[in-house]
Amino acid sequence: MTRTVPVKTYAQDTPGGGAPGLPPDRTQSILEATKQVAGRLKSGGYPFALAGSVAAYAHGVPASLQHDTDFCILREDAQAVTEALEADGIEVRIAPEDWLIKARSHGEEIDLILELAQQPVTRELLDRAETLPVDSVHMPVLSPTDLMGSLLHAFSEHHCDFGSVLPIARTLREKIDWDRLRREHQASPMPDAFLYLLERLDVIERREAMP
Repeated sequence: MTRTVPVKTYAQDTPGGGAPGLPPDRTQSILEATKQVAGRLKSGGYPFALAGSVAAYAHGVPASLQHDTDFCILREDAQAVTEALEADGIEVRIAPEDWLIKARSHGEEIDLILELAQQPVTRELLDRAETLPVDSVHMPVLSPTDLMGSLLHAFSEHHCDFGSVLPIARTLREKIDWDRLRREHQASPMPDAFLYLLERLDVIERREAMP
């Protein structure tokens, strides 16, 4: 009697475009989703800025992307952006949080952020964004200081993964306004602890050495 052993295979049209028999390229899949959404936002004339880990990647931080892609948009554009993405075949759904819209493209999650660091996304924030290439497509990306500020704000007693943010701080340290971040986060224990860690690691200048 012949026994048939099931073999796990991957479809050719899996996210990321992996070849048959190979797992999908998650980084490329996330980049493709990023480019599709950015292209639709650009063509519609909606102000936006790339945020999160893909923004760090755009700034030159080496990374293997494994999570979603994040875009900051104005709350006043939320309905129009939702309709534009749906017209482009992108699945959009209402999130339980009122500061976020969820979408999905190329099998990857997309977060459309209306509030960053518990503050509404503003035109001033988006105006500070830098236009950078993301896998050959140019798009606005949060400035290094705003990006690091959003990552610091996410630290809490229940979420303090310093290890994931440390490479970003090391790579972008000369582009970040650390004095501004110290002022903004000095009353918050976890962000302040991370800034102290950066001092001890000689990533940034120590406070007592500052004029």
